Amino acid sequence: MPSSNTTMEPEFYRMAPEGVSVHTARMRLEEVTPEKLVEMAEEAERAAALLATAEVDVIVYGCTTGSLVGGVEWEEALVRRIECETGVPTLSTSRAVVEALKAVGAGRVAVATPYTDDLNRLERAFLESHGIEVTAIKGLGLVRNVDIGRTGRPAVEELVRSVAGGADAVFISCTNLPTLPLIEPLEERLRRPVVTSNQASLWAALRGCGLGGIKGYGVLLRSRL
Repeated sequence: MPSSNTTMEPEFYRMAPEGVSVHTARMRLEEVTPEKLVEMAEEAERAAALLATAEVDVIVYGCTTGSLVGGVEWEEALVRRIECETGVPTLSTSRAVVEALKAVGAGRVAVATPYTDDLNRLERAFLESHGIEVTAIKGLGLVRNVDIGRTGRPAVEELVRSVAGGADAVFISCTNLPTLPLIEPLEERLRRPVVTSNQASLWAALRGCGLGGIKGYGVLLRSRL
């Protein structure tokens, strides 16, 4: 995960079912720009190799735009690099999101992000490359990752309201954007699934383990895996 991420670990700890432990290694990142995200990925094998010494069962490359910044083939190559370095099954947050959106039957998706327009364009292209129609995408224009982690609930709720119309589901992007307490209230209010980067990452990591039915964090995690 990015070194400046202050949200993913606490949210994983809260969501993880009994018997599942969470371990992290960090890659240096302070500003969320395409250039800095590509630079961060150069540390992927080093960070993953440290996790492999803990004999983890699965590795998540825990950064949404950081795993899609170079496009579909770049994301696939990144995952392969980590798997070749560690021998551990690996997934990226961006691919987990795609699988999660398809699992909840979302063909038309509204996207709320903390990002600038250049990253939003890359995210739209990645989702659409996987056959997901993006009805709207809007960001908060934040660059410093610590600022993303400090974003308050009202700002996220207002952002979601501004994009949600006409979509099958809402995707709230970024592993550092605090969203966990919002998922179920937003689903009730909007009457459609809400997928977040951290929720989708954990869901994908637990697939195949028979550890579904996690309550309190939206329809995605309530479903049996």
